[in-house]
Amino acid sequence: MDIAAAKTFLEVVRTGSFVNAATALNLTQTAVSARIRVLEEQLGHPVFIRAKTGTTLTRAGEQFLRHATMLVQTWENARRAVALPPGSPMAVTVGVELSLWDPLLRHWLQWMRRECPDIALRVRIAPPDALMAQVQDGSLDVAVLYGAPQMPGVITELLMEERLVLLSTGPDSGDPLSPAHHVRVDWGEDFDARYRAAFPDSVEPLVAISYGPLAAEYLLATGGSAYFRKSFARPWVESGQFRLVAGAPEFPYPAYLAHSAKLDPAVMASLREGLRAAAAMMEG
Repeated sequence: MDIAAAKTFLEVVRTGSFVNAATALNLTQTAVSARIRVLEEQLGHPVFIRAKTGTTLTRAGEQFLRHATMLVQTWENARRAVALPPGSPMAVTVGVELSLWDPLLRHWLQWMRRECPDIALRVRIAPPDALMAQVQDGSLDVAVLYGAPQMPGVITELLMEERLVLLSTGPDSGDPLSPAHHVRVDWGEDFDARYRAAFPDSVEPLVAISYGPLAAEYLLATGGSAYFRKSFARPWVESGQFRLVAGAPEFPYPAYLAHSAKLDPAVMASLREGLRAAAAMMEG
């Protein structure tokens, strides 16, 4: 399979037309058409329906889309592996959910450079569904994320058990869950279910924010309360900017390590050791 043809196919899908793809790839429209024609000959089926308004995928094109993405990702991983820095026998590609980059990823990167300097690291930040899919298709070696469904070919293990705690910027008096005071942070379906069970009479707040650090900055500026990861919010609690709401229930928020069953066990052991050391630093 010609990787250039697969890249061209994906660019036509992304831009919606041969003309736009040619511009994005710095090619002529004739060259783009030729690549797609070769691809269709190799597959034995047309992948696009051409029209004056642009292109749409045929059923065969829809089927090929996922495989084209995997082909290009595998090729890019192979290209990077061949071009390793001098003295690095291998590269490991690690994906992390956005909420875990600080401080876990920062601690881990420092630990890896100190303890395993010969391993080249490639780090990505992506949504959890994308991370799991990339571990399964082989474009990621390891993913660290909250909530990891069981998938064929992927090994999932508990990395750490965080706690979500209710914090407030205000005094002890008053209702921290009042709609005007409380901010709902999106911690996933499991948290939502536990929250509703603990507070069955709670009213939907006026403000909901999907990203914890943004919610924290908002509350520090305007005042209010929300549930946060205990380790993440510790510096603000210690500085007195937030206080822990006494008697409020805490909820578990486990983080998982998902990795390919094909990853070298010795390398995986080093990655695991580093991640557990980083998790211990967070808990400390």
